[in-house]
Amino acid sequence: MGVALITPFKRDGNVDYAALERITDYLLQNGADYLVVLGTTAETPTLTPDEQKEIIRLVINQVKGKIPVVLGLGGNNTFGLVQKLKTDDFTGIDAILSVVPYYNKPTQEGIYQHYKHIATASSLPVILYNVPGRTGVNMTAETTLRLAHEFDNIVAIKEASGNMTQISAIIKQKPHDFQVISGDDSMAFPQITCGAVGIISVLGNAFPKEFSRMVHLALSGDCTNALAIHHRFTELFELLFVDGSPAGVKSILHQMGYIENELRLPLIPTQITTYEKIKKILKELDSKS
Repeated sequence: MGVALITPFKRDGNVDYAALERITDYLLQNGADYLVVLGTTAETPTLTPDEQKEIIRLVINQVKGKIPVVLGLGGNNTFGLVQKLKTDDFTGIDAILSVVPYYNKPTQEGIYQHYKHIATASSLPVILYNVPGRTGVNMTAETTLRLAHEFDNIVAIKEASGNMTQISAIIKQKPHDFQVISGDDSMAFPQITCGAVGIISVLGNAFPKEFSRMVHLALSGDCTNALAIHHRFTELFELLFVDGSPAGVKSILHQMGYIENELRLPLIPTQITTYEKIKKILKELDSKS
């Protein structure tokens, strides 16, 4: 179970680095297998370059090599990304997670060429990230498999299309050492049963121990106990995203006492009704634990 780290903010809008340290330590102590910094969940487009550098530095220094650190590095300017890959310092980073180019709506050949340039420029393993609900374009199974077979350093895909037919086709036809990772908490269990290797999780920010246990039980073939944990979080899966992400998980972490309930515009905190629903579910989960 990888965790897509949030970025905590103070009430004055500045990054709350002390809270980020607390969350990182919490994840290290409670079963996260690796961390993803500066992904979508981190509200990365709203962070300044200096804030991004400090977040990377903080997480790397705190992790101290205990678990891998994956860096979100994607965009819709291919040559800008290639330049960063050639010039930035990636010390302490184990892989990059690169989202399908958004807004431009490239063709499948354009997506292929985009990742070809990234793979050629990168000295690190590359994890593809398909999330058409956010990018506006789906990377087909055919394009994913073409990239997986042609580039040795393209090692995995975070698949968040929600299309199980597409995901199953990738799993069936992929190279042996290419990994499929669920990009959707609610789909983690069914995808693992079809051959995915785990999840890059949003909910894992708040429930690393429980969600990691579910993932590892499913991977070991204990589907009965894994499914029981999956069902515990069914209502939270929906509430995580009903008011946008990471508003849902930030609401949970705020109620757990880890962070202020602050986001950067254009994102805003969950509605009061959502907040109260989450509060009720957290009480129920606590009473059953």
